[in-house]
Amino acid sequence: MMEKVGHYWDVYKKFVSTSVSVETSFRTSFILLIFMDLFFFFSSVGSVSFIYDHVANIGPWQKDQLLFFLTFMLMIDNLHMMIFSQSFWEFSFNIKSGQLDYVILKPMNTIFSVFFRHFRASSLFNTPLFLGFLIHYGIKVNLSLFDWLMMPLFLILSLVLLILIEFILSTSMFWLTDGIGINFLRMQMQQLARWPNFIYQGFIRKVLTVLLPVLLIGSGPVHFLLDKNQWQLLATMVLVIFVLVIILNWIWKVGLRNYDSASS
Repeated sequence: MMEKVGHYWDVYKKFVSTSVSVETSFRTSFILLIFMDLFFFFSSVGSVSFIYDHVANIGPWQKDQLLFFLTFMLMIDNLHMMIFSQSFWEFSFNIKSGQLDYVILKPMNTIFSVFFRHFRASSLFNTPLFLGFLIHYGIKVNLSLFDWLMMPLFLILSLVLLILIEFILSTSMFWLTDGIGINFLRMQMQQLARWPNFIYQGFIRKVLTVLLPVLLIGSGPVHFLLDKNQWQLLATMVLVIFVLVIILNWIWKVGLRNYDSASS
């Protein structure tokens, strides 16, 4: 088992190395990507700060609590952009061009080969800033030592839930072939997840918690960190992750069986 993990880790290091080499070859684009991430971060934080200039609370949360939630979600977004984002667009291209044939033939798990292939190094440069703001607002909401120790685990769980939902959504490209619409749908789904669950009400809130559980991505861990009595969403999040892993493995195999190579 450990030998297999070590093999995949060695392959992933090669993926990262080649991705960094390619990205840094285009220096202007590389720098612009860094500034784009910075603009997105500060505009998101600034928007919430602006809202709180006019209201004292949004739902049950004060300004620092919502900003902690937002920086938590932006940290996940930064990790997502760095590790996975580019691979979704390449997956669409590979299906249309028939390049997926060569991925399938490799002696590796195809999910790993498809979605872990591309690494966006520009996002790595902004990670200290994102992490610094997360720590800053974590201090403001008085997180305990236990909360800080659990933070890395919660970030990983949230990222895993996000990518599982996106992986499953992306399998529809096997049938649709053109994945541009699916990728834009993914991005809109991320927008929904960047707000806490109490923003949404009634039927929409139930749908986004149960059927398309994007609200669990941030609300599950953050509600628990702010109030230990609110553990239900976190427990539901862990259960949903296990269920989605099973669904992904099944639907991915079905998608591969129905894949009709564009090169044939």
